[in-house]
Amino acid sequence: MSKQDYTSVFDIIGPVMTGPSSSHTAGAARIGKIAREVFGKTPESVNVYLYESFAKTYRGHGTDVAIAGGILGMDADDDRLHESLLIAQAEGVDIKFIPLAEAVSHPNTAKLVMRSGHQKMTVIGASIGGGSVKIVNINDIDVDINGGIPTILIFHQDLPGLIARVATILSDLEINISTMKVDRDTKGNNAYMVIELDQEELHTSLDAIREIPYIKSVIYIGRNL
Repeated sequence: MSKQDYTSVFDIIGPVMTGPSSSHTAGAARIGKIAREVFGKTPESVNVYLYESFAKTYRGHGTDVAIAGGILGMDADDDRLHESLLIAQAEGVDIKFIPLAEAVSHPNTAKLVMRSGHQKMTVIGASIGGGSVKIVNINDIDVDINGGIPTILIFHQDLPGLIARVATILSDLEINISTMKVDRDTKGNNAYMVIELDQEELHTSLDAIREIPYIKSVIYIGRNL
């Protein structure tokens, strides 16, 4: 049976989660947790901009506590999720929720602007149903990341041979690529690779890729259950 043909219990009945809504809580928690993984740590402050359905119902449906929990590293089924705003306050993490009236391509969309000292990062994600999410933008660069698959995200300068060098290193590390998506803004300028992996977790360092000239950043996004 191929990977595309496989149907899991998750696909049929949805994820284990803290309610009330898979899109507004489970998906929102995953957006927050992936944003934290991309940032690399718990940020000191986060402005969370909410759009359309998220903006209208974020308090009543628990979107705020779900995103806050994800930012703190909680999963969608964590019993502490409902207390995440209080936990964030106790840990000195300043999280503000800002509903906006702008229309976006998906109604359950959030933009997280995270800061710690001089470090700043923006992540935009959409909860697409059943607890599944897509990350669609990082630091003003459009991406397409499935939040349920272990993924390596690489930002680099668009130069000949870089993709081949990355693929060779992954092969040497015995990391099997499931899919690879590459894109750039213009020839020779900013580019990125989204590399989805076959294995459930990554058990080796990616420093060899980070040492390649003109690689700007290498981010591992683990599977978010």
